[in-house]
Amino acid sequence: MQPDFWNDKRPAGVPTDIDLSVYKSVIEVFERSCKTFADRPAFSNMGITLTYAELERQSGAFAGYLQQHTDLKPGDRIAVQMPNVLQYPIAVFGALRAGLIVVNTNPLYTPREMRHQFKDAGIRALVYLNLFGSRVQEVTSDTEIEYLIEAKMGDLMPTAKGWLINTVVDKVKKMVPAYSLPQAVSFKRALRLGAGLGITRHPVTLDDIAVLQYTGGTTGLAKGAMLTHGNLVANMQQVRACMSQIADDGQPLVREGQEVMIAPLPLYHIYAFTANCMCMMVTGNHNVLITNPRDIGGFIKELKKWRFSCLLGLNTLFVALMDHPDFKTLDFSHLKITNSGGTALVKATAERWKQLTGCSIGEGYGLTETSPVASTNPYGSLSRLGTVGIPVPGTGMKVIDDDGVELPLGERGELCVKGPQVMKGYWQQPVATAETLDTEGWLKTGDIAVIDADGFIQIVDRKKDLIIVSGFNVYPNEIEDVVMAHPGVANCAVIGVPDERTGEAVKLFVVARAQGVSLEELKSYCKANFTGYKVPKHIVLRDSLPMTPVGKILRRELRDTA
Repeated sequence: MQPDFWNDKRPAGVPTDIDLSVYKSVIEVFERSCKTFADRPAFSNMGITLTYAELERQSGAFAGYLQQHTDLKPGDRIAVQMPNVLQYPIAVFGALRAGLIVVNTNPLYTPREMRHQFKDAGIRALVYLNLFGSRVQEVTSDTEIEYLIEAKMGDLMPTAKGWLINTVVDKVKKMVPAYSLPQAVSFKRALRLGAGLGITRHPVTLDDIAVLQYTGGTTGLAKGAMLTHGNLVANMQQVRACMSQIADDGQPLVREGQEVMIAPLPLYHIYAFTANCMCMMVTGNHNVLITNPRDIGGFIKELKKWRFSCLLGLNTLFVALMDHPDFKTLDFSHLKITNSGGTALVKATAERWKQLTGCSIGEGYGLTETSPVASTNPYGSLSRLGTVGIPVPGTGMKVIDDDGVELPLGERGELCVKGPQVMKGYWQQPVATAETLDTEGWLKTGDIAVIDADGFIQIVDRKKDLIIVSGFNVYPNEIEDVVMAHPGVANCAVIGVPDERTGEAVKLFVVARAQGVSLEELKSYCKANFTGYKVPKHIVLRDSLPMTPVGKILRRELRDTA
């Protein structure tokens, strides 16, 4: 279906298309917003608030440092490996303004995962939080990284408070493992050195890459989706268009410069990156960054301080919040948008949330390759539970059979997406790009869907063996490849199994070699090699695995018996 099929199905206030000529780059969006909303709060975290003007100044200082104190050139890659702290938006927008390509990196990556990403992207500079210094030390000698910029929790606080916070984090809570990186420059020093230097402008077009966002592939190793300035600007405008839906009071749902958006999902994940860093910025709204959303008690304490109107989350997080006794003491009178993405929303969760907060959860759908939002539900009573809504303006969707033929409405097939937010391709992977993107620009999602007569989309199954744990993609091949390297393992297979808390969990089947291998051994091996969400929750030792005549493991059969 082409985009115009959905034009008469959009709620009042939502435009049918977006104007891609309004901005020339993400940088222009950022600088324009910083001027328009100069004295408004942009980001808050740990008791400190940065206004748009301060964010502009600090990111400008960071850009000045990168341009004048390093020999990084436009198009070079810089990795940003931090949780939700204020240094994150400063570093990302500073790097983009300096002409660099940002590579978002999960701070919880193991050294093995970091090495792959840093080598594949050709990372020359890395901004990281000192909590992860020991891992950085472990990988720098094997990569091309020349510049290290080290942030600490207290960097942006008044001197005495910052020192106190850093000391508590390091000496009292013992959260900083020992390491030695004498070549690293502190984030504070970089800002001091770059202050007032001004930025050399490099011409940037909408077709230039802004971000390399890594996502797993069916081959298991993560690939960098090339997201251009055009992709990100388009998706920002598409989400903004959906949020301009007219509310019951006759006003647009999201009002410029007036909303308080809670950001518990990691900004290095494409969903929060676009929604919190990009979309809230174009509308001049205020993002409250939650550094450790796993500390539900601390998270709720933070929520008590704000008259929050928007919350971005996923099923796991909604359940954890509602299960906490203090959750119902919060003031929800301003909450008008709760968005869910990253993983399927459970009906019971959505119903309970509506009952407790008075706000319905709108579920959307997207992929790293679509920057990420491809479809979303209308807000309020127009939202349809169990669907991922309708495509965002300017986006076409269709379902196809195994021969690539488009199927009629109501039939199930592989969902394909086409629009200005669809990536340029995978970084240095022409074959994988050609398998995913056709010559007309249609992206095969690997998800099986049905489009109903009203244009609402329902995701019914997955074509690929992908497992989604709390919104993060886990690729069985990656786990299998690493587990197979264990000397005690003869064969193994990985599947996803339903999990009440995380949506899905990883289940690992292992056939041991003659000398045998214990479950404890396998558990600690997995912990050392995988970031938390990839670690198998269930491990089963078996004598054999179901296989095809040519020796291919039948995961489907394992799933059926599991």
